[in-house]
Amino acid sequence: MTMTATRSRPAGLVAIDREMARQHADARASFENNAAMAANVAASTRKTGRLLLLGMGGSHAVSRAVEPLYRAHGIDALALPLSEQLGQPVPLDGKTVLVTSQSGESAEVVRWFAEAGSVADVFGLTLEGGSFLARAAPCLVGAGGTELAFAATRSLTVTFALHLAILAALGEDPSAALGALDQKQDNDITQALAALEEVTSIVTSGRRLQGVAEALALGLTELSRLPCFSLEGGQLRHGPMEMLGPKIGVILFRGNDPTAELVTAMALSVVEADAPLIIFDASGQSPVAGAVTLSFKPASGLAAIFAMLPVAQRLMIAFADSRVDNAGTPVRSTKITRSE
Repeated sequence: MTMTATRSRPAGLVAIDREMARQHADARASFENNAAMAANVAASTRKTGRLLLLGMGGSHAVSRAVEPLYRAHGIDALALPLSEQLGQPVPLDGKTVLVTSQSGESAEVVRWFAEAGSVADVFGLTLEGGSFLARAAPCLVGAGGTELAFAATRSLTVTFALHLAILAALGEDPSAALGALDQKQDNDITQALAALEEVTSIVTSGRRLQGVAEALALGLTELSRLPCFSLEGGQLRHGPMEMLGPKIGVILFRGNDPTAELVTAMALSVVEADAPLIIFDASGQSPVAGAVTLSFKPASGLAAIFAMLPVAQRLMIAFADSRVDNAGTPVRSTKITRSE
């Protein structure tokens, strides 16, 4: 659908705008204000050597994004949806458990604590210091309070900053990530948005940055109400390539890490399939012909995530605004999911 210049910005997107305007300052404060609790989580994780990351929705996507970062520190890290842990649980003995919920009130969080009973080495990540989760477990609490807008934007950035605090306590140098967080990303998304003009669905994908791809797919679906989903690069290669064509948009994430060549190979295949392709690229490698490339300085891990995420959020919002009249106002969901 074509939007007119006189159309008012939907109230739901105005609310998201407000969240995004403060997300970097809140993320910085979250990193700085949680050092003591981050040290406790790091000490537990060093002791157990195993980390189970539990969450739902955007919280789970963040966990998926940081899985490889903890593994790089020799931690046996596994991210699972809380709903899966409730239905087919992995054993908790000998693990540090990190439960993430921006509201701290999700139905699965409340039920998990009721059913898990007394479990050692359980911590939480939340944006709400007075929430059920914050009362149930020692928590890192993000600055700025509960996110009010529907799709996750500020909550993602703040939660990544809380993980950065833990990773710094594990010995990671946070300077590159903090530098990316402090630097405004002004990439022009006009061409990327135009490339998606005729698509009926979007698939996002990455390798080491797969968690960011999953977060973007969730937000695209929530806001545009189109079927947008994410497949890890290898999983996309094993069969689902059959769906590719001019009506299926593809968004890839390529960082400066050993998986970059695999993302490049996928990009070439997507171009051959004549599917519109956008690459969020912090690899430092040459652009792929036929793709719309959003370039960032070479980076990996949270430095790449903090650079890419605000640009991905802007593209997500603009795409949704081009497709529905009241983007940002949910019609079948609520901000806090209180039922299973």
